[in-house]
Amino acid sequence: GIQFNTAQGAFLGGYLAAAMTKTGKVATWGGLNIPPVTIYMDGFWEGVQYFNKQKNKKVQVLGWDENKPKQGTFSQSFTDQNKGKQISQTFIQQGADIIFPVAGGAGLGSGAAAQASGGKVSVIWVDTDGCVSASQFCQYFISSVTKNLSGAVQTYVTAAAGGTFPTGNYIGDLKNDGTGLAPFNQFDSKVPADLKSELEK
Repeated sequence: GIQFNTAQGAFLGGYLAAAMTKTGKVATWGGLNIPPVTIYMDGFWEGVQYFNKQKNKKVQVLGWDENKPKQGTFSQSFTDQNKGKQISQTFIQQGADIIFPVAGGAGLGSGAAAQASGGKVSVIWVDTDGCVSASQFCQYFISSVTKNLSGAVQTYVTAAAGGTFPTGNYIGDLKNDGTGLAPFNQFDSKVPADLKSELEK
């Protein structure tokens, strides 16, 4: 089994969003209310709370509260980009300027909403580096919370080739580079150096 503690990478994403927001409101939404999705959303929410505690701020998270898991915002689809755009535009109307969609292809709707905002809204992508997998929206992606699938497979295959056949589950976390933040790409110069070192720490 290959599994990922994506809450850890998403925690960094939440901290990053909270530090970069200009409106004091960020948002996250999912494809379906299932653990592979909500684990990311929990981590994001926790990262924002941690930032607030450390910096004595009050950044709000729209779309998800870890303590009220039945009330989250979900598109009920991993492919419906129009629904994703609609959800994102609602969040934008409510004041969010950074959105974290955890909804596969439906999440591209957040990229479209950011594009329609004329650059007032940014997105943190999920699973893969958005500038690679959804490069048409790269200019709106601050970063991406990644799941290092290829690294996990490589670890297992290399071990097996060396005669140590893996047993149990591989859990990808921050320690083994199984999850984390992708490069800031076009946002690299906009993310302050002290924020980069806080995320590193």
